[in-house]
Amino acid sequence: MNFILQPWPWYVAGPLIIFVMFLLFYAGKKFSVSSNLETICAIGGAGKMMDFFKFDWRKNSWNLTFILGTIIGGFIAFQWLTPNEVVAISPQTIQDLTDLGFQNVGGHYLPDEIFSTDAIFSLKGFLILIGAGVLVGFGARYASGCTSGHAIVGLSNLEIPSLISVIGFFIGGLFMTWVLLPLIF
Repeated sequence: MNFILQPWPWYVAGPLIIFVMFLLFYAGKKFSVSSNLETICAIGGAGKMMDFFKFDWRKNSWNLTFILGTIIGGFIAFQWLTPNEVVAISPQTIQDLTDLGFQNVGGHYLPDEIFSTDAIFSLKGFLILIGAGVLVGFGARYASGCTSGHAIVGLSNLEIPSLISVIGFFIGGLFMTWVLLPLIF
């Protein structure tokens, strides 16, 4: 049971990802979260409002299994596979997060200042969720895919646009962490 509660080592997870990518490549399928969201929008009738969503979503219906599995897997991981022990964080990170206003750093896997019901349903939390959703949606559309699509599929297919996108994602993550996050909190 301890193996399940720990992150899988790279020599287990990496070959599994390679195996799945090989199967998808062999079957001629594309894999990414944004393509699943496009399929959901097409199912919901978004094609009546925008030509972008006018396509035969049934050809991508196999992808919906991925979204369903992500939701079920997230629920299982949260309910039964999240360890109760304290998170091992470096003293410098604890100090940096405490300086930003986080309490009990390392005591929980998810900080209450971001993930509690009170934080999410506050005006600030609501605006952060809406803003993040718009930025993620715009970014995925502008980059012609999301992080999983470019970083896993695009890079494994040696696509230069995916390399450029992944570099942009990394720069955006650094900018968020070091510039915007301190401003928000």
